[in-house]
Amino acid sequence: MKIKHLMLASAATMTFAGPLAAQTEIEFWHAFTGRLGELVAEQVSTFNASQSDYVVTASHKGNYSETLNAGIAAFRAGEQPDILMVFEVGTATMMAAEGAVKPIHEVMAEAGADFDQDAYIGSVKGYYTSSDGQMLSLPFNSSTPVLWVNRNKLEEAGIDPDTDMSTWEQVGDVLGQLKDAGVGCPMTTAWQSWIHLENFSAYHDTPFATKANGFAGADTELALNGPAQVAHISAMGEWAQDGKFIYAGRRNEGGADFRAGECALFTESSAGYAGIKSEAEFDFDVRPLPYWEAVASEPQNTIIGGASLWVMEGQSDEEYKGVAAFLNFLSSPEIQAKWHQDTGYLPITSKAADLTREQGFYDENPGTDIAVIQMTAKAPTDNSKGLRLGSFDQIRGIIDEELEAVWAGDKSAQEALDSAAARGNDLLRRFEQASQ
Repeated sequence: MKIKHLMLASAATMTFAGPLAAQTEIEFWHAFTGRLGELVAEQVSTFNASQSDYVVTASHKGNYSETLNAGIAAFRAGEQPDILMVFEVGTATMMAAEGAVKPIHEVMAEAGADFDQDAYIGSVKGYYTSSDGQMLSLPFNSSTPVLWVNRNKLEEAGIDPDTDMSTWEQVGDVLGQLKDAGVGCPMTTAWQSWIHLENFSAYHDTPFATKANGFAGADTELALNGPAQVAHISAMGEWAQDGKFIYAGRRNEGGADFRAGECALFTESSAGYAGIKSEAEFDFDVRPLPYWEAVASEPQNTIIGGASLWVMEGQSDEEYKGVAAFLNFLSSPEIQAKWHQDTGYLPITSKAADLTREQGFYDENPGTDIAVIQMTAKAPTDNSKGLRLGSFDQIRGIIDEELEAVWAGDKSAQEALDSAAARGNDLLRRFEQASQ
C-alpha cells in the first residue's frame, strides 16, 4: 500500500510559503460504537495531538464478526487497513492467515521502538503470544467475566445484599429466595458460551479442548462435554425451567434488562462497568465469578474476552513506524489506566494497574479491581491460559444453539454438549486441513 498523506493546513488558511508539512496516515478499523466508540475516538485524538509525524484515522466496521470479515475482504482486495481489531476467538484464524499479518514483535523491532513484552500482564499477553514467546498482536480491550449484583433487588426480596455468593451453590440458594419473593428475573447472562463454558472450564482448571485448548496444535478436539461442564449446564437448565435463570440472547441482550433494574444477578464482562455505571439507577456490586465448590476447592483463573490489535501486511516502512508509535502510546501506563477506569476492561500492563491503585480508583470504586485479581492471582495452567481454536466464531454459534435447547427443556445438558462437541470437531478438522 502506498503511503497516505494528509495536509496539516488547507490552502484557505495557509499563511506561509514553501512546501506543506505532511503526516503519514494510519488506518485503524474497530468494532466499537456508543460510549466505547467515543473513548476510542478520544484515544486517537490524544495521540494525533501528541505528535506531528502521523495521523490515525479510526473507522467503525460493525460488530466483532463483521469487522473481522471486513478486514479479510479488504486484504483480498489489497485495501487492508494498517491495524485491525479482532476479537479473541479470531486469534487462530489470524495466525493461520499466512501473508496477511505482520506480528507486533516484528513491527516493533523493525521500527526501533522501545517494546518490553514482559511489561504486559501474563494472563492477557499469553492469549496473543506464539509458542516461542513472541507477541503476535497487541492486547487492547481485554475483559473477563464477573458477577454483577443489583443490591436493591436483593433488599426488596428480603435478602442481605452482602450475602456471600462466591460459589454457585450459594447463588442457587439466593436464586430460590428471589424466585419465592416474586422477582421476575433472578438471574440473566451475557455471552453464554464465553462465560458458562469457556471461562467455567478455565476457572475450574478443566480442559475445554485437548492440546492445551489448542495452544499445542491444530489437531485439537473439544472437551467441553466433560462431567464438570455437564453438571453446570444441567443446573442452569433446571434454573431456566424454574424461572430462576432468564435467557435473553446470545450476545449481551441481558445487559439492558440488568441496567434497567429488572434482574437481580447478571454474569457479564467486567467491561459492563461503563454502561452499568452510567445507566443503573440502583446500587450495584461487582463480585467474583462464582465457582462450584463440588468441583474445585478454590477457583483457578478466568480467561479474557475482548479483542486485540493486529497489524496487517503490505504497508510501508513509514506506516509501520507510525503503527509502532500508536501501539506504544496505547500501552502507556497513563492511557491504559484511564481506559481501564473508564471502561472496566483490564489494564494490559502491570504499571497501568499499579497506577490505577495509586490514584485511589479501586478505593473509590470498590470491586473494580476484582477482574484484575481474578486474572492474576494464580499463574495460568494449560487449561486456563485461553483458547486457540480454528473456526471458533462458528463453533460458538453451534454451542449457542445447543445451549438454547437446554434452556428450552428440549435437550439434556449431556445431549446438548455431546452434540456441540461432535459438530464443533467437524469444523476443527476442516480448519486443520485448510491450514496445512
